[in-house]
Amino acid sequence: MAGSSARNRSRWQNLGLLEVGAAISLGATLLAVAVPTFAREVHRSRFVEAVDGLNRIGAAAVAYAADRPVAQAFPPVAPLTPTVPPRGRCEPDPAGTWDGPTWTALAFQPAPPGVPHCFAFGFDSALSATHSTFRAHAHADLDGDGVPSTFEITGRSVAGDAHGAALDRGMYVDSEVE
Repeated sequence: MAGSSARNRSRWQNLGLLEVGAAISLGATLLAVAVPTFAREVHRSRFVEAVDGLNRIGAAAVAYAADRPVAQAFPPVAPLTPTVPPRGRCEPDPAGTWDGPTWTALAFQPAPPGVPHCFAFGFDSALSATHSTFRAHAHADLDGDGVPSTFEITGRSVAGDAHGAALDRGMYVDSEVE
C-alpha cells in the first residue's frame, strides 16, 4: 500500500507545467459550458408548473365551451388562487383552496393536495352572445425579490365559427427569469 501511494505522488511530481496547465484549462472549459447549461435547466424546470398548468386550464376551458352557447362558453372569473403567490419558495395549499366553482368546472389544481407549488393562478372571462374570451394567468416570485414572473394564455369562442372555441396562439411571458 505504501508503495502505491509513493508511485501516485511521483506521477504528479513528474507532470510538467504544460500538462498541469492543460488539465486546468480542460476543467475550466468544461465548467464554462456545464454551469450555464445547468443554471438554464434549473430555471426552465421552475417554469414547468406555470406552462403545464396554463396548458391544462386552456384545454379544459375549450372543452368546457364545446357544448355551451357562446354567451356561456367559459366559467366565471376566478381570482388569483392562492391570493398571494408564495415569495421565494414553494408552499402547499390549505385544504379547499381549489374548491371554487371555476376551478371545479375546469378540474384544475396545480399540484396534488399537500404537494408544494410555486405559482398562483387566475382565470378571467368576458362573455357576450357573439364573442366570449378568457385569460388564464400564473404568477410567482421564485427568488423572493418582489418581482413576479407572469405567464398568460388566452382563448375565445365566436358565434358562427365552425371550429368552435379555441386557444389563441402563443403564451405571454413577463419577467421569466425575474
